[in-house]
Order: sequence, then C-alpha cells, then structure tokens
Amino acid sequence: MANIPDIQIGKRLIGQAHKPFIIAEMSGNHNQSLETALKIVDAAAAAGVDALKIQTYTADTMTLNNREGEFFINDKNSLWVGNSLYELYQQAYTPWEWHLPIFERCRKHGIIGFSTPFDQTAVDFLETLEVPAYKIASFENNDIPLIEYTARTGKPLIISTGMASLSELDDCVTAARDNGCSQLILLKCTSSYPAPVEDANLRTIPHMRELFNCQVGLSDHTLSNSSAITSVALGATIIEKHFTLDRTKGGVDSNFSLEPDELTNLVNMSTEAYISLGSIKYGSCSSEFLSKSHRRSIYVSRDVSQGETISNENIQVIRPGNGLSPKYYKLLIGRSFNKSIKKGTPLTWDSLSD
Repeated sequence: MANIPDIQIGKRLIGQAHKPFIIAEMSGNHNQSLETALKIVDAAAAAGVDALKIQTYTADTMTLNNREGEFFINDKNSLWVGNSLYELYQQAYTPWEWHLPIFERCRKHGIIGFSTPFDQTAVDFLETLEVPAYKIASFENNDIPLIEYTARTGKPLIISTGMASLSELDDCVTAARDNGCSQLILLKCTSSYPAPVEDANLRTIPHMRELFNCQVGLSDHTLSNSSAITSVALGATIIEKHFTLDRTKGGVDSNFSLEPDELTNLVNMSTEAYISLGSIKYGSCSSEFLSKSHRRSIYVSRDVSQGETISNENIQVIRPGNGLSPKYYKLLIGRSFNKSIKKGTPLTWDSLSD
C-alpha cells in the first residue's frame, strides 16, 4: 500500500502506524434528552473510544415540512415508516444549544467531540465551537457546495462514501482538495439501516486508499462488530459505529447501534486486530523462545561406542530440538562417533569423527 501521511485530529494521530481511531456516533439516540446525551458521552468514553460525534442540523435545513409524496416514508421495510422526513429530523436532531455541553463533557473525559454539518450555517456554528474536524455524511457526499465550504475551514475532513459512484467520489474528493483540504479521510459505507454484511464489500477499502491516496476507514451499520474488525486487516484507520445506551429504549437509530459492552468489545478487538497485523517477519519471535527448544532435531537413539558407524539404528529425528537439524540426517549416515554416547543425547558436530 502507498505511504499515506498520518492525519492529526486533536492530539490523536490517524494512520497505518497507529491503532484504529474509533468514533461513537450519537446521532438521535439521545431521544431529545440532554441528560441522556451526556450519559452517552460518559459511556462512550468508558468504552475507550477516541471520539464522539453528533450531527448539526435542524428539520428546516434538512428538508421541507411536507407530508406528501417523496417527503413521506411509506416503505414498510424502513425503520422510519409512517413519518415524514421533516418529522423524522425533528425527532432526531441535536439542539444546537446542547453542542457546547456535549463537547465539554467529551473534553472532560479526554475524548474528541466533533460533528457532521448538513449545511453552511451548521459549519459556521461549529466553527464558533472550534471543532477539530468535520464529517460529511453519505447522503451529503453529492453536495459539492457543502463539501467545498467545509473544506475551506482547513480542518481534517472525513467523508462517508455510501451510495456514491466512483465518478461521484472523484467529484467530492476533488472539491475537498481544490478548496484546501489537505487531511482527507474516506469511509467505506453501506447506507442501509441496518446494513447486511454481504453488502459490506470491505475489499473496497485498500482499493479506495490507492485510488484516492488518502486514509480510508469504515462507517459500519451492520449489527455486529465482525465487519469493523475485519476492516482493520484491510487497512481501515477509522471505524465509526452508532452508539446507544440501551436499544430497548428506542430512538431513531437504536436498532443498528451498539450498546456499551459491544462498543467496548469493538475498541478492544479492533486494537487487537491492529496489533496482530504486526510487520512482515520470518523466523522466531521472542514469544517463541521456549517453543523453539521443542522443535525436532537429531538425537542418539541407543547407547553407542566410540568408532561406531552412524546409522538409522542409532540416531533418530525426534523432539526436543537441542541436537543437529534434521536437514543433516542423510549427511550423517555412514560417519562415525568419536566417543561413547548414551541414548537420549542430542547429536552435535563435536560428537563426530572427522
């Protein structure tokens, strides 16, 4: 894989030489309670995440107040059937006056708080709060004016790639870079809720990384951590998952959100997956030191006398590994011992006649 420079968000470096950067997405799982929102921050920090993300919009900046036609959700397979888009965003939005206390609670715990803006007014507002990075949602990755405007802040920019064709991705990456974004991260994403694992297509991650020469991660809407952990092996440097305190309490995104123990598992397992990648290495590791002595080697298999000829009858390839390597077995046959040796003695070069 190409050598992509690290990206810094807050005090955290993101890149191939660092463990995955884990983002807990609160979305609307606070159910319009600031107390719940702050508890979500507390639980996310306790789980060990690097960052907590919210979303910055109002129903009026997202859509029109209309319950007819395409503005109303009739799809019985949708989690949000029976709502208009406007009503859904009214339920899900995070009041702007909550942003500061949420970010302050993040800072208290030593994790990074930031947001997804959905229009230019949201970017302007978040700039007053000095957020360290921005996220563009999959549904907005075709909003080139928003991407251009956000990129001009000069902050690191994370873009989810759900639904985007290769041509559309090229458009948004070009828009970001042409407007000053030098720290870009793309997130492989499947924009269905929940997302079936067979649509994860994680092999796209290294391809996207090479194609756009940037850090790539995963925004994961599947119901388990399997895809997220697998993505680490394919080079994902960021993992984002929706998070809730308790799925049974409901909420617009609760059905595909992790609970605290599951988020802790994601943090721990993704870190282990990263550590297990290690480096290209052959030969023994330090942890194999004791095991190495139990490999096969050549031993004297019965008592022998000085001058006796070495044969299949008096040497044997066995465990442990303190004798000569088995690769010398054929070379030893027909030579002779230079001293008497007891059964069970490892055969060494100094046991042989010249």
